[in-house]
Amino acid sequence: MKYAYFPGCSLMESAKEYDFSTKVVMELLDGKLRDIPDWGCCGATAVESVSRELALSLAARNLAIAEKALPGIDVLAPCSACYLNLRRVQEELPKDRELMQSVNKILSVEDLVYSGSVSVRHLLDVLENDIGYERLGAHVQRDLSNLTVAPYTGCQVLRPYRVFDDPERPQVLAKILKTMGVNVHPWGHSSRCCGASLLANHRAVGLEAVRSILEAAQGADCIVTVCPMCQMNLELYQGTLGLRIPVLYLPQLMGIAYGFSSDFMRLDENLSIPSTFLESMTPGIHAENFNNRPEGR
Repeated sequence: MKYAYFPGCSLMESAKEYDFSTKVVMELLDGKLRDIPDWGCCGATAVESVSRELALSLAARNLAIAEKALPGIDVLAPCSACYLNLRRVQEELPKDRELMQSVNKILSVEDLVYSGSVSVRHLLDVLENDIGYERLGAHVQRDLSNLTVAPYTGCQVLRPYRVFDDPERPQVLAKILKTMGVNVHPWGHSSRCCGASLLANHRAVGLEAVRSILEAAQGADCIVTVCPMCQMNLELYQGTLGLRIPVLYLPQLMGIAYGFSSDFMRLDENLSIPSTFLESMTPGIHAENFNNRPEGR
């Protein structure tokens, strides 16, 4: 299994632990990631409010490069916002000839053409449908049956495009977590919006969204998510709201289940992980023999 890997800006800066843990888990599961050369920002969540054509062009540029440099393989975007923006191009441009021509006119400055031949995939989609639960479970080495996890899928990966899971009652993340051997926290907040960038310009509204999720997760040992924006919002404002709970990325939890130590999976780079939680996940079982280890460790 080969994928054209699109980390996006967050996984290169504020969510490096998501990038690293994704690569570790995918390598263990025999998923080959090929970097898209000279990729750029997907437009994030802000550009579309300025110019829809610009937002589509930024995302389409990355897909055009993938089509040209890595033909015939799907694009894997672990970040939910990146996935949404890239998926929007895949869903909308082939249906609008005029818009496709307009975007390709912009891309022609770099001698690029987006044809619509590449498929954009999210990490959850790849884990469930390409790797499958049997293989996911075959690598579990650590007993995590005492851990109760609140699966937080977020909204961008499922809405507005219903591709691999139910947008209102998502099940895939919970099923993967159960395969890792953990207990799943019963709640109805898995696809609730975290407030996204409202924390920057409508703070009270954003804080209420975060509070609702953190309160509903109380009773679980941690929250697991697949979105850098969700991770940041749920971690950053815990002190302000007086609600504490560790928040992990899915591949970090998978790495722990597969026997890697908390240090190797970079849990110390998360903002909400207490020392007692880190110590409960240490030592690792086979990190010393793994090829893809972080520098300086």
